[in-house]
Amino acid sequence: MSETLKIAVQKSGRLYEGSMKLLKECGIEISNGNNQLRVLASNFPVEVFFLRDDDIPEYVQDSVADIGFVGENVVYETKKQVDCIEKLGFGKCRLSVAVPKNGTLKTTTDLNGRRIATSYPNILSSYLEKAGINATIHEISGSVEIAPRIGLADAICDLVSSGSTLFTNELKEIETILSSESILISNSNLSDEKKIILESLLFRIRSVKKAKNNKYVLLNAPNNKLDIICKLLPGMKSPTVLPLAESGWSSVHSVINESDFWNVIEKLKANGAQGILIIPIEKMIV
Repeated sequence: MSETLKIAVQKSGRLYEGSMKLLKECGIEISNGNNQLRVLASNFPVEVFFLRDDDIPEYVQDSVADIGFVGENVVYETKKQVDCIEKLGFGKCRLSVAVPKNGTLKTTTDLNGRRIATSYPNILSSYLEKAGINATIHEISGSVEIAPRIGLADAICDLVSSGSTLFTNELKEIETILSSESILISNSNLSDEKKIILESLLFRIRSVKKAKNNKYVLLNAPNNKLDIICKLLPGMKSPTVLPLAESGWSSVHSVINESDFWNVIEKLKANGAQGILIIPIEKMIV
């Protein structure tokens, strides 16, 4: 019987939607309509386990699951023996130290002798030790941001995405100790067959990620500016250039990286490009 690759995914919470969306974008069909905790894909040799986020590294370490989608912060906090295979590009956040906005604490040096509430005692302890800060850690789960207001702690160390929760609780960040996003982890004992399935999955994931980081561009360019415009649009190899019905003009097709987008567009317009169309790319195979 052919093997299936067992994937651990957060069953609810901030990474669930991103994980399921990524699998769908990879063309993997998974039906979890009845809130099942274990589901076979209908068109790819994977089986998905829906688990608590904090449990995923241990399940992967113990080979109950072969791979898992999980936040970097959870991997560092749990200290399980897993291989970090690929950053997935969603679920981005940061683990930060925050203090009351109108309090006397201004910098991390002020934390000496203070109490810090957190759900990440291992990461925080490591940071404090490296920074030479002697503080007491209060480990709590959930509602960390309320700790200073009820007198449990002087500061907190918690995940921050938009910062709205800190703002609501009159807290401000004074130090980011870890930047985190969703990553793909694996155990080290995959069979050869499962390694082949994993490579196929990684190929799909990387194609989806490349597509998100690039845009397809179509534009009309005067022929006397083609050399300059083509240098601005290297694409994957070189732009596609097609003659237009109107004499002296060509249609240019290429790809722009998201990070260069506006800078390149401005230069294209300055060199006579017209009718510029920007189209999202669903998949990108290179």
